[in-house]
Amino acid sequence: MVQNIDQDASQSHRLNPIMEDKVSPDWSSKKVCVVGAGMWGLAAARELRREGLDVAVLEQSGGVGGQWLYDAATDGGDPLGLAGVHSSIFASLRLNSPREMMGFSDFPFRPSAAGGDARRYPVHGELLRYVRDFCDVFGLMDAVRLNTRVVRVAMAPPRRDGSLKWTVTSKRDGEEVETEEVFDAVVVATGHYSQPRLPSIEGMDRWRRRQLHSHSYRVSDSFHGEVVVIVGCSLSGMEIALELLCVAKEVHLSAKSTEEDMVAATSKMLSRHGNLHLRPQVEHLREDGRVVFDDGSCVVADTVVYCTGYNYSFPFLETEGKVTVDDNGVGPLYEHVFPPSLAPSLSFVGIPSKVILPQFAEVQARWVAHVLSGRRTLPSPEEMLRAVEEHAASMEAAGTPKRRTHDLLLDLEQCDEYGERTCGFPRMEQWKKEILRSSFSGLLDDIETYRDGYRDSDLVRHGLRHDGWTNEKDVGDDEEHASLPA
Repeated sequence: MVQNIDQDASQSHRLNPIMEDKVSPDWSSKKVCVVGAGMWGLAAARELRREGLDVAVLEQSGGVGGQWLYDAATDGGDPLGLAGVHSSIFASLRLNSPREMMGFSDFPFRPSAAGGDARRYPVHGELLRYVRDFCDVFGLMDAVRLNTRVVRVAMAPPRRDGSLKWTVTSKRDGEEVETEEVFDAVVVATGHYSQPRLPSIEGMDRWRRRQLHSHSYRVSDSFHGEVVVIVGCSLSGMEIALELLCVAKEVHLSAKSTEEDMVAATSKMLSRHGNLHLRPQVEHLREDGRVVFDDGSCVVADTVVYCTGYNYSFPFLETEGKVTVDDNGVGPLYEHVFPPSLAPSLSFVGIPSKVILPQFAEVQARWVAHVLSGRRTLPSPEEMLRAVEEHAASMEAAGTPKRRTHDLLLDLEQCDEYGERTCGFPRMEQWKKEILRSSFSGLLDDIETYRDGYRDSDLVRHGLRHDGWTNEKDVGDDEEHASLPA
């Protein structure tokens, strides 16, 4: 059964010129649906409300936080992780970016006054606490519908005024009735770390021992005494390897030549752990348990863990082919946000990867809100499509594969320019850029220790004091900061 809720009473509208000070009266009464209540979706909800728009946030889980809402359950019935568990976080995960970088522009990620993990790189639960606090402080929970799964988002039947609207079909947990509502705009903010991307390796379908994607890894208990092959020398691959080294008999980390930076970061790991081995790419899996590598070597393994990334997936979205996913390139999307032929009523926040969160979420959310309110206008559909095509052509000329379409690769200047160009977002302070670059350099130098010992420059120490992070006197350049206990 479908319950229909259509509160459309709108008139036709046009976007105001760029940076008009007043919100368009036509859009201020419009309804906007945000799909997902993770960091991206909550950022969108706040910015849309600031522009006076009526917002509903639909979230399939029982709480806000998205990926950071840790779920001890795994895709047990499908160990390769395709059965639908959303979170990919494992139990001991610590953040890999400094907390000083991981707050909204007007809501710093301070240590909790009531205890918790005050370290610069805290455990994941500390960030979930912060996201919940953000939601409470800015009064967003009354816009969030928890335990509500979006079943379908499709273009509504044409209106007499020619405006494009969207029919959103949703279903609450435990209810048989599906609900249909018509919205003036939809913002897709579902993230892209839930649908595992698996490699194509000969013999995967016939290998009878345990295989799982990192999406389904939670704790190391079941790996005692095993020989484990980890496919993919990504950050998650290295961190899971480090955790398994404490319990497994052997861990073999298989890397492609394209992962050279991360491979270099394994040198100190290899020198410290005699049961860790660096291997080339896996060629095939044998039914007798052997894992054969490109160089002809092999190992008999108990488990293969695939740390091979994730796919973009929007199974609920119907656009009549106007937005597609091809080899992890979502498009066409102008500036990774707006489909030219459906803008501005359909937008995406959270498509780019390798960006600074939540700052980049705030940038994209603010841009979408400004466009929908009329503060800013978009180029014509033809101009937007031409820009998308030019970007694709430049990637192809540079030899960049399509699956890297949305990788911004932590380019801080590019992110600054993006924010200025799209919504006038202020540039990141230099001390924050320095602390981030130092963090990344530390990770590449020694992934095991960079979170727990670090040196801050004079610029960073001044920035920390100026922004209220510390009142302590300067620490000498030759002294390391020790992390506080969890």
